[in-house]
Amino acid sequence: MSLNILVTGCEGYIGRRLIRQLDAADKVVGIDLKAPERQSCHYYPLDIRDPALSDVIAEHQITHVVHLASVLQASGDRARDYDIDVNGTKNVLDACLRNNVSHITVTSSGAAYGYHADNPAWLSESAPLRGNEDFAYSHHKRLVEEMLADYATQYPQLRQLVLRPGTVLGTTTKNPITDLFEKKRLLAIKGSASPFIFIWDEDVVSIIVKGVTESKTGRFNLAGDGAMPITEIAEVLGKPLLTLPAWLLSGALSVGHALNLTQYSARQLDFLRYRPVLSNAALKQEFGYIPRKTSREVFAFYANTRGRADE
Repeated sequence: MSLNILVTGCEGYIGRRLIRQLDAADKVVGIDLKAPERQSCHYYPLDIRDPALSDVIAEHQITHVVHLASVLQASGDRARDYDIDVNGTKNVLDACLRNNVSHITVTSSGAAYGYHADNPAWLSESAPLRGNEDFAYSHHKRLVEEMLADYATQYPQLRQLVLRPGTVLGTTTKNPITDLFEKKRLLAIKGSASPFIFIWDEDVVSIIVKGVTESKTGRFNLAGDGAMPITEIAEVLGKPLLTLPAWLLSGALSVGHALNLTQYSARQLDFLRYRPVLSNAALKQEFGYIPRKTSREVFAFYANTRGRADE
């Protein structure tokens, strides 16, 4: 049976790849504020906060929504970013309910767990969501998930699939974490291994396609097997590693942030120190997907191919 699918953030990094992978038999509608590079679906230049979203869903008799749109890079206007992330998601959910959409997939993030010293070595989906208020992206993901949980209880007819990716990497990935890897030298905090987990962008797309076409439900971490400490990342990149005590790095971030040399402030030191390390056991055993690349294989692929033009 063919599906009528709406993708928010269709011109984002994952959105473009997803639309190319969805079955040609399905009707695909995309909304974004960025004009498409290639017209590959029914496209609307629409903000996710716009009430007209409900009209688009009704016109195309949408059955499945994939909600990718969010603020990845803080704009400096916390109220604006909150409005897009949280109120925008509420508008998407309400539009789904008004038009009897049967299934929604939402990309959350491992950041929803938060960056805390007492995080377990491996975080499962049952771990509490404690996204840090000092880090807008993390906090907003937590708030969105709390809202989704409320909607799941009140409106079970709208089935939910919530995905929590770790760091997504591919040939042309650019995000706040890859920005760290592009520096001349990498930073490490004394006494912290700062382990990173990675998921291949092609795995993320395949997981979303499987989740949509099979109408999967639940909450799932997205991560390749294993984790890489910052020392190993520096070695693979062939870059020096500057290891500093936390108090000194906090001072350096304060100065760098004041001079606009870094997007991170001293308040976000825990972003570097207490990386959430995601278990993918539920993804493999319950969702039924085995990532094609481990964290180390994903990073090696990224390191060997970064800088290529988007295909």
